[in-house]
Amino acid sequence: MHTPFSSERATQLARDTLDIEARALLALRERMLTPPLAAAFAQAVQCILQSTGRVVVSGMGKSGHVGRKIAATLASTGTPAYFVHPAEASHGDLGMVTRQDVFLALSNSGETEELTRIVPQVKRLGATLISMTGRTDSTLARHADILLDCAVEQEACPLNL
Repeated sequence: MHTPFSSERATQLARDTLDIEARALLALRERMLTPPLAAAFAQAVQCILQSTGRVVVSGMGKSGHVGRKIAATLASTGTPAYFVHPAEASHGDLGMVTRQDVFLALSNSGETEELTRIVPQVKRLGATLISMTGRTDSTLARHADILLDCAVEQEACPLNL
């Protein structure tokens, strides 16, 4: 059962969430000035721009929702892209992936089983693997051709998801 919130409490929670998100964006902006992330980001952009294939985006849960938006935005701005659900990928959907493609994998933990299970297949197919993860020591990070460190200090979600 949900506990009712007063309008003041709901407004405060919304402001707190916005503050957490704003701090995370500012921290990412600062990290973009450091050589590791700046170089990786530039490499990822060049990889996508020079690709003769498509950008195949995949992620599970909240990362999947973000991935769907990335794929939709890329497609609507002229970069051929689509989203593949990682659970479906291992049941035939990876047949669409070619060596000309860029595979963008999103996972905060970098250990999402459905995603890490398909990484070896993606690598065998010859697609370039760009991993966006919050853990640079994760399975997804270790297998990446290009690693984008997306760690945040604090999750805005009260369940830390």
